[in-house]
This record gives sequence, structure tokens and C-alpha cells, in this order.
Amino acid sequence: MLIDSPSWNEAMRLIGEAAILLLLFLVAFSLTLVLLTVVSIKMGKFIFPRLLKPGLLMMEGLVRAIWKLLGIDDKELTAFSIRLHNMMMKKRFEAVPPEKRAIFLPQCLRSKECPAHLSDEGLICMKCGRCDIGPNIDEVRADGTKVFIVPGSTFIKRMVKRYRPEAIVGVGCLMEVKEGLEMCDRMGVVAMGFVTLRDGCVETAMDWGDFKDMMTGKITPLKLANLIELPGECKVPEPTMK
Repeated sequence: MLIDSPSWNEAMRLIGEAAILLLLFLVAFSLTLVLLTVVSIKMGKFIFPRLLKPGLLMMEGLVRAIWKLLGIDDKELTAFSIRLHNMMMKKRFEAVPPEKRAIFLPQCLRSKECPAHLSDEGLICMKCGRCDIGPNIDEVRADGTKVFIVPGSTFIKRMVKRYRPEAIVGVGCLMEVKEGLEMCDRMGVVAMGFVTLRDGCVETAMDWGDFKDMMTGKITPLKLANLIELPGECKVPEPTMK
């Protein structure tokens, strides 16, 4: 029979050896990525960023597993990935004129007593003074940048399709920013991420000073993703449609 022939056995042996070699290569490559990530974090600068970014995208699952085995907080890898993305996009982002940029703020920044109503372009800020959006939104818009306060990614996709911005800044918690940057990569849009100071679903906060510095190129991408607190119970105020 064919399965008992020497040629078949030899083929199976070669396939097995190739599979083991491939597995060893993937593990070794993942360990290298973990080492480069840890060294980059400790040194405060990125080591071989052009290897790190595609490597982390391809090997994210295995790298995260190794991080967990080492007892390192999973959030730190996510924050590092955002910093790395921002660094690699910084020059391209700054080359886009402000009037062709769009900023997407999450609705969780607003107060629980927010009187804003929901339109087809997101929440319309009433500048009531109950949160920090009102005192800052006009200044951010002053150079022609479009600013949207959105309750979810559906609104982001709608506004990108409607206005065709060449560059985007997304604000949110770690996972929201990470997923948003990945979405922008798929859409072919230049994007930067800015992480809120604390995680959660209502009355979160962001560093508006750092955010404005980022928009004007005065802040390094290394500072754009902070480790944040774990979210508590999520109680999101419902926007009213008008």
C-alpha cells in the first residue's frame, strides 16, 4: 500500500520536521519580539520599529501568551502597540493639513447630566460646562479640523465615508484606540491614537494639554498612550435624538 511505502514515510518525516522547525521559528521570533518590546519600554525608545509593528500584528496571540507567562500586564503590550503605531504615523499625520483631519471623541468624556442631543453626525455639544469638552472643542476646531463626539464605531465609519478625511485622531480607552487604529489601517487612512486618563463608560477624562500638543506636533508619540485604570461598572447616559 502507498501509506506503507518508503517514499510515503519519507515524505511524512520531512513534513513533520518542517512543521517542528516552523513552530520553533515562530516561538523564537515571538520571544525576540517580546525581548525587543521589553527593551524598548525600559529604554524609552523603539528598537527596530519596522520589525516590531508587522511582527506584533502577525504574532500578537503568541506574544500575548508569552507576556502572560512572564507575568507582565497585558495592557502594557496594548499601550506599547499604540505608541509604536503613533510613532510610525507621526510624520505622515503632520503632513496632512488641519482642514483634512478629523478628530473622534468618545461620548464617555461627557457628564452624566449632559444635555447634548444625538444627530446623524454624533452628539452636538451644548457647551453647558458640565465636562471639559465644551471649553476645549472650539480651540481644537479653530484650525479647520473637524471634531465629532461619537457613541460608537458606526458613526466613525459614516463620517469617514461622508467627509473623506486624510488623517484621523481617535480618542478612547486602550482597546478602543487599538481597534480603531486597526480599522483605519484596513481603510487606508492615516490615524493616531490618544488614550484617556482612565478607563470606563461614563465621565472619563483626557489630558487636553497633551492632546493639543500632539495635534501641533509638540509631543512625542511615546507619551500618547498611558496605562489606565480598569473600568468599573458601565452606566452610559442615553443620548436623546432630535
